[in-house]
Amino acid sequence: MTTLTVLVVDDERICRSGLIRLLSADHEIEIAGECADGLEAVAAIRAKSPGLVFLDIQMPEMDGFEVLRSLTPEETPRVIFVTAYDQFAIQAFEVNALDYLLKPFSDERFRRALTRAKSTPQPSLANLVEGTRPPSRFVVRSGGRARFIAVEDVDWIEAAENYVCLHAGSESGLLRETMNSLEARLQPAQFVRIHRALLVNASRIREISSLGGGEYELLVGVQLLKSSRRYQRAVSKLIRK
Repeated sequence: MTTLTVLVVDDERICRSGLIRLLSADHEIEIAGECADGLEAVAAIRAKSPGLVFLDIQMPEMDGFEVLRSLTPEETPRVIFVTAYDQFAIQAFEVNALDYLLKPFSDERFRRALTRAKSTPQPSLANLVEGTRPPSRFVVRSGGRARFIAVEDVDWIEAAENYVCLHAGSESGLLRETMNSLEARLQPAQFVRIHRALLVNASRIREISSLGGGEYELLVGVQLLKSSRRYQRAVSKLIRK
């Protein structure tokens, strides 16, 4: 009999207990442990290499998506998201989640999700690496709507506390992601960091002017953006191309 090791990650103790109760009823399941926040989850996944993780999305320290972004392809397990919020469904399937359990869910709905996980083979390393390809579009949510913005249409990106703001022509939209994690997902030849809070699409740069002291002014689309001295080398490379 094949055993599937499962890790439960949720900041609500009652939800963790409910998931463990349901999992314990299946003799093909070995419970690898439980975690109450994202940092614990990353450490547990690396230490125990579970085959499946029931993963909450909104948690202290880091959310479920940040947990997955912190892992290498080799470390990334199969995931079923468990959340009280339906607005993350599109994003969940963009990261190849097996299922999306919306709280409160029935025992039958849980069993269907678990059956799907048990019948889905662990992806090979080649497939995992393929899954880390840079995104081709962004999903921007506002109210009950989801807008899609192609990556190549983005002129520039700015940090906005725990979000980033995408600017594409006259359009803009917020993503709940840090600037560092987004930069890591994008093609370095396509998007260039010119400031701690600014990424620019190299193909959208129309003009670069030196301000002296290692600083530059860039005309990106119709917007003038100022680089910082820290990123002088990155801007200099653009001029030499």
